[in-house]
Amino acid sequence: MEENKKFKIVSSKKTRYLLPNILTLGGVCLGISSIKFSIDGNYSLAVIFILLAAILDALDGRVARLIKGTSEFGKELDSLTDFVSFGIAPVFILYFWELNKYGKLGWAITLIYSVCCVLRLARFNLTKSNDQHIWKNNYFEGVPSPAGGLLILMPLIFELSDLNFDFNFKNLTPFLTAFIAILLVSKLPTLSLKKISISPKTTVFILLGIGTIFISLLFYTFETLLVFGALYLFSIPISFIMYRNQNKKEILETSEDDHEDVL
Repeated sequence: MEENKKFKIVSSKKTRYLLPNILTLGGVCLGISSIKFSIDGNYSLAVIFILLAAILDALDGRVARLIKGTSEFGKELDSLTDFVSFGIAPVFILYFWELNKYGKLGWAITLIYSVCCVLRLARFNLTKSNDQHIWKNNYFEGVPSPAGGLLILMPLIFELSDLNFDFNFKNLTPFLTAFIAILLVSKLPTLSLKKISISPKTTVFILLGIGTIFISLLFYTFETLLVFGALYLFSIPISFIMYRNQNKKEILETSEDDHEDVL
């Protein structure tokens, strides 16, 4: 009887920490598998696996917080998984698809992107929540690695879609990859949805939106990814303007408070 009770307690505690880490490990398996599919020339499946890895990355942290299963181990595992799934896998897919045609330059761009991604993740791990300026927690410094991993794949995603333009988007591959690498390590504020609270009144609309996105991804996978990629790039300057305005407002309010204290 005592052994059974002891087993249940240990099992329950282990489950809380195990479930989020299983999702994280699933992400790294998807990332590595995407490289394998790109070597085989199956770029459609390679891109889809990166997308699935990004979805798992969005879920694991939320699941951990929901079931109170957060841990330092999980945090470090998540960063390592992000590096494999979004710092190595996407750029290697591009290398096998297009960058290898640029010779040493293509390999250099591949290495630069991976190095920028690992630097971005290291900086993120050292960044602590800002308790004095809570609104700043709604922003990332630079583009997060999952977004970067999907953004550099945009030329390939366009090739896989049913959209037809006269312009050859393949030619943008080295330039876009280098540009996103810079955005990864930049201090440009980009919107984070992790700290945004959802009111009960908007839950139905949010679920409806998620359902619509899921259906779009199911039937128009690559076209939907292109739309969201374009929207994300468009949101970066908007995020910068919002951050600057909020920062100016806070500085102004602080100076007014200091002036009142002096009087």
